[in-house]
Amino acid sequence: MKNIIKSNSVRRKMFLFMMVSIDGFIEGENHDLSWHNVDQEFSIFANKQLDGAGTLLFGRKTYQLMENFWPSKAGLEGDPETAIRMNNMPKIVFSKTLKEVKETKIWKNVTLCKSNVLEEITNLKNLKGKNIVVLGSNNLCVTLLQYNLLDEIRIMVNPVVIGKGTPLFQGLEYKQKFNLSKAQKFKNGNILLIYKTIKKSP
Repeated sequence: MKNIIKSNSVRRKMFLFMMVSIDGFIEGENHDLSWHNVDQEFSIFANKQLDGAGTLLFGRKTYQLMENFWPSKAGLEGDPETAIRMNNMPKIVFSKTLKEVKETKIWKNVTLCKSNVLEEITNLKNLKGKNIVVLGSNNLCVTLLQYNLLDEIRIMVNPVVIGKGTPLFQGLEYKQKFNLSKAQKFKNGNILLIYKTIKKSP
């Protein structure tokens, strides 16, 4: 993996940000995200969160959704401030099936990692810089929890029930405990829940 080296610096925090419905789904059928409850207040929050990040991590499915949306006319014109951040920030996609990732004049700074998730992310956390943010990417998040690598999870509960879809942390096979550190209510009815991970003993 390019540009990932070991360092003796203080470990960076890595956290997950995930939108979820009241009934616990992160996406509807066929990866539907049209139920996301977003407005100007949410955009301000999201951009502030991105400004505090140095690297974005994705699994394959979420990465491809982002790659298709943010460089597009809908992304660039619909939310230009977020689009600038998403298109330019360093992005790492973890996938065993992708053969390559492509950059364009708009969609930049992408690295593909096909193996050694534990080693690569441990090294990444030991580099100096801003926080590492995992956006969506349920399968990757389950792997990171398994390896004790996630420091915090930020769950944005949307005031909607969608009935069917992909459950939050689908595939997790053991109990994982968290400590609630903050809850924030938004005017549109969203509630942000921030949990600190209780790390498992080796």
